[in-house]
Amino acid sequence: MTFRPLFPVLAAACIVAACAEDGAVTSTANVDPISLATAPPGAAPGTCWDKTVSPAVVETVTRKIQLQPAQISSDGRVQSPPIYKTETSQQVVQPRRETWYEILCDADVTPDFVASVQRALEARGFYSGQITGEMDARTRAAIGKYQAAEGLDSKTLSIGAARKLGLITVANPTAT
Repeated sequence: MTFRPLFPVLAAACIVAACAEDGAVTSTANVDPISLATAPPGAAPGTCWDKTVSPAVVETVTRKIQLQPAQISSDGRVQSPPIYKTETSQQVVQPRRETWYEILCDADVTPDFVASVQRALEARGFYSGQITGEMDARTRAAIGKYQAAEGLDSKTLSIGAARKLGLITVANPTAT
């Protein structure tokens, strides 16, 4: 039996997975390689998205079911003990969840922006190291720690986190 390397196939799948339904390519520089995703239904054209997937939580439940009650004599003595059977089943405690969140597109993830991310995370105690302007493993880890504290388990910087860090502006709805 001959085995072919899977890297070319996986690379092609990653390239295809990075394309949104409208044909626009979503960000790849700001995305973990294993979490490349398209856009959610109804996403605005030209926006970039990622998602986290929380697996279902399944619990194994074992319980005893009484098949026959104990036989008790008139004087209160147990003539025969109750008969039980043990039944084991699995129950979904929490279903699988996909959480979509908007991310910065490639054009927005410049070395200057990444350096600003590093400084903002450093000021909040999440990043320590050189301000390099590179989206390296240390920067991703710091982003992951910051976002985990905000309720998002991802090392890909979300638009929401960038806004909270003061790195991108929020449109003023009262401005005309």
